[in-house]
Amino acid sequence: MEMNDKKLQVSAIKNGTVIDHIPSNCLFKVINILGLQKIQTQMTFGSNFESKRLGSKAIIKLADVFFKDNDINKIALVAPEAKLNIIKDYEVVEKKIVEVPDTVTGIAKCGNPKCITNHENMITRFNVVSKKKVAIKCHYCEKITDTEHMQIF
Repeated sequence: MEMNDKKLQVSAIKNGTVIDHIPSNCLFKVINILGLQKIQTQMTFGSNFESKRLGSKAIIKLADVFFKDNDINKIALVAPEAKLNIIKDYEVVEKKIVEVPDTVTGIAKCGNPKCITNHENMITRFNVVSKKKVAIKCHYCEKITDTEHMQIF
């Protein structure tokens, strides 16, 4: 067997979530915004896998972890091409396509230091002005923020 014929297999998970089609340069952003560094269950992640659509992609496998819509919206803001596969008993039982919502509430911080949301105890609210290259506009001060400058909490 030649070296080219060998493949490294990542073990399957019995129950959990696989986040696939993450742009490679966004892997650690996704880990951070979801707080995955704090989870106590098995997590496998890899980057720079070949992808026809993205050129290079990352993947995260999480045992016994399932996400709420709010978390899926967070993923959409940094990795709008991502796909979620829900695994039950080693089988994909559901595929969720991550979609950038029309509005973003309470998960991102306005980048305008003078914005009222940075001085008052209030929930942030943004309108999405671009879904392809994600950009959001603050409902209160109208500052537009792109993915690169977005602070998600």
